[in-house]
Amino acid sequence: MMKLSNLRICVITGLSGSGKSTAVRALEDEGFFCLDNLPPALLTVFIEFLENSPEKVTDVAVVIDIRTKDFFKGKELLLQELRDKGHQVDIFFLDASNEILARRFSETRRRHPAALTGSVQDGILYERKHLAGLQQIATTIIDTSDLNVHQLKELVADKVRGKAAGALFNLHLQSFGYRYGVPAESDLVMDVRFLTNPHFIPELAPLTGLDQEIRKYLLEKQDTTDFLDHFLSFIDFLIPRYKREGKSYLTISIGCTGGRHRSVTIVEVLRDFFSSKDLVLKVTHRDIEKG
Repeated sequence: MMKLSNLRICVITGLSGSGKSTAVRALEDEGFFCLDNLPPALLTVFIEFLENSPEKVTDVAVVIDIRTKDFFKGKELLLQELRDKGHQVDIFFLDASNEILARRFSETRRRHPAALTGSVQDGILYERKHLAGLQQIATTIIDTSDLNVHQLKELVADKVRGKAAGALFNLHLQSFGYRYGVPAESDLVMDVRFLTNPHFIPELAPLTGLDQEIRKYLLEKQDTTDFLDHFLSFIDFLIPRYKREGKSYLTISIGCTGGRHRSVTIVEVLRDFFSSKDLVLKVTHRDIEKG
């Protein structure tokens, strides 16, 4: 039999609910031979089988996570042994905020694999603690908090294709009302309650920041245009530097009192500015229907 060498091995790991299944599907689409929930003790056996197999399998992906009872003991030594044999080993660690993970389990009504007796939050904390070692040796960490399924698949596919991360930057713009709380997933929060409030203009109060009357009212104010000049320049300055440090997403939350007028208009102006940029843009108006 022909001995195969120099396999490309992608280990998919991370928190339950972070999108590992989506990442595996992306790798399958890229031609990887994928195995889910492989016991770590069998990884070397499987690799040896492929090394000596007549089948031309060169790209392999394995999912190893909390479902494996020994939490991948000896992982560093095992992966280094594979690299010493000439194989390329990449470790993709998928993560998300605790709030997002809990929400995903609530929406799907699935049982958390690490919450046998406690709450979902208990399971998340337990899992995060026991997977910390894998996160430390990961070659790629992907925070999926603000990524949808399609964006995650694209990101993983482009990573394995070797594309630069520059075109993959995800910018999430969202408006909110302070009376309903600051969004927990925010990276940057900007308070625009210093702008003149259209709520106190009787003919404007029933409208929202999506209406041209509100936009015109606000953009005619010198404070608004001065603020936008500074703020747009600031974000434009930040994004390439976040990219350079390996960050693939940024959530900017713009807040006013009720989340219906000022914050919505400012987010829409930001949308117009960044829509022509080379990034994935997502816009949310969280509280526009409230109040």
